Amino acid sequence: MNTVLNVKSLEKSYGNFQAVKGISFEISKGEIFALIGPNGAGKSTTLKMIATLLTPTKGNIEVFGLDLKSSLDRIRGLISYLPEDSGAYKNLKGSEYLRFMAGLYAKDVREENLYVEKGIELSGLGDRLQEKAATYSKGMVRKLLLARTVMTNPKLAILDEPTSGLDVVNALEIRKIIKNLAKEGMTVLLSSHNMLEIEYLSDRVGFIDNGKIHEIGTPAELKRKYKKENLEEVFIAAVKETK
Repeated sequence: MNTVLNVKSLEKSYGNFQAVKGISFEISKGEIFALIGPNGAGKSTTLKMIATLLTPTKGNIEVFGLDLKSSLDRIRGLISYLPEDSGAYKNLKGSEYLRFMAGLYAKDVREENLYVEKGIELSGLGDRLQEKAATYSKGMVRKLLLARTVMTNPKLAILDEPTSGLDVVNALEIRKIIKNLAKEGMTVLLSSHNMLEIEYLSDRVGFIDNGKIHEIGTPAELKRKYKKENLEEVFIAAVKETK
């Protein structure tokens, strides 16, 4: 099946406040798809619903044809989620943290070792993995967390603002990791408010603002359609046009 994720008319309300207002999109196998928009646009709420952490008010989510309402446990075995504000256990060494997390997912010791080996490689932290996470910079923590998220080989990796707050060097390294994972067949759904970064990273993007998706396409397609030089300008034009 080529369609990994199918979101249909998804809504999320908190009392009288509607955070997500009937959005729909699909993601294909091996694709990097980004939901981009300003803070408060509904990006994180959408990702949390897909990651099974929030229950949709209305609409439907399918992962590899499995309905989220009836196949929750099976879907959780196919996905992995990196929240924007997550952190590592500071009193554990980086290697100990990867070992601990691998043990939660592995069926046996052999699989656990494979996960840890992959996590060590993906993190790129080398000898620093023998030091406590409390000594890590924000960029190092983010690399460790990304490695933790994808070392179990999820079919769909859900990444909320994966490079948020990072300097240029660390952000570039994480973008390279994500692109390499997609080349190997992993499907990636991510969110970001950094539209220039997403232009480099993503195969397709969805502009989200005020809980609605205003436009979907490849960066090149959208720039041609709106006759703009970058995604920031396209976003402003697309949102204005659909209001």
